Amino acid sequence: MSFQQHTTRGSSKSGEGSTDSGSAVNTLSNTPESPTDHRQPPPRQMDSAGGIDSPRISGSHSHPAAAKAKPAQEKKRGPGSNSDEVLDAKTLRRLAQNREAARKSRLRKKAYVQQLESSRIRLAQMEQDLQRARSQGLFLGGGGAASGSINSGGAIFDMEYSRWLDNDHRHMCELRTAFQAHLSDGDLRVIVEGYIAHYDEVFLLKGAAAKSDVFHLITGMWTTPAERCFLWMGGFRPSDLIKMLIPQLGPLTEQQFMGICSLQHSSQQAEEALSQGLEQLQQSLVDTIANGSVNDNMQHMAMALGKLANLEGFVRQADNLRQQTLHQLHRLLTIRQAARCFLVIGDYYGRLRALSSLWASRPRESMIAAADDNSCQTTTDLQMVHSSQNHFSIF
Repeated sequence: MSFQQHTTRGSSKSGEGSTDSGSAVNTLSNTPESPTDHRQPPPRQMDSAGGIDSPRISGSHSHPAAAKAKPAQEKKRGPGSNSDEVLDAKTLRRLAQNREAARKSRLRKKAYVQQLESSRIRLAQMEQDLQRARSQGLFLGGGGAASGSINSGGAIFDMEYSRWLDNDHRHMCELRTAFQAHLSDGDLRVIVEGYIAHYDEVFLLKGAAAKSDVFHLITGMWTTPAERCFLWMGGFRPSDLIKMLIPQLGPLTEQQFMGICSLQHSSQQAEEALSQGLEQLQQSLVDTIANGSVNDNMQHMAMALGKLANLEGFVRQADNLRQQTLHQLHRLLTIRQAARCFLVIGDYYGRLRALSSLWASRPRESMIAAADDNSCQTTTDLQMVHSSQNHFSIF
């Protein structure tokens, strides 16, 4: 009897010991380890009965989710983890983008300030030119006597054309430098095509100006006096330009020479057709205004206004002919010949503008002397004509 009680008490004690050991193991396994804890687990006790090891093994496998969560937590909490690296890369990239945006904003602000300053300088120069013209007794703007000011469309075009002239000087310097530096044909082609696009821009400006104030454009008040002498429908005559260019282009092949001559002939025919159409329009306008009476005066004025609207079409066709002539010259010539062609055109009109400045700034004494010389020359010419008419009167 006592032996059975002792056995029972021993087994219960061993069971309590095993239970306590299992709970202790479970408590240790469920406790989260710190990232820096690298202690080795205690060695297992080898028991033949397995009373101590079995609860520890069961406790370690009783919570698989907790066992899987440990590596994830260690991975997140590591000081050199990938998430920190990704976050740092995104932050650096965002800072770099902010710095680049700030740099571009400063450049845009600087360019805008420079543009305002150049516009202010051009406006001051225009005011000085206007004051000088008024002091010399010149009148600008055609109909400005009635309205007291130039049309806003014409004034805007004058400012845009002044800006275009500044860009033209820059393009000319770039083209001359590239031509004298003997660049490759590919590099020179880029500069020449940029210069053609620069000419296309002025035709767009003239098209917008023709809609707002065609009289300001067709009378050539936006050009210098020397340029105005050779004006045709608000611009240059393409056939005269080609005639001036042919001796300046250097040696041409037979095919190039025939193509340029054909271009000159077709341009001249188109010019004659446009000139005849403009003369017919002017004659029709004269007839409409002259045949009006007091009773139907408003009706005739409405008809005259409708005919005047056709002036815009003539100016547009003339500008289209000029633009196509420049593009055809570029196609007929080699790239170096085209570069020389545009250099000759730019120098030609630069000299005309310089001639106008010299003419406007010459002293009054020389103006009076030149007027006297011209009057004497005119009298001599009239005497020669009169004598020649008497000489051929027998016929």
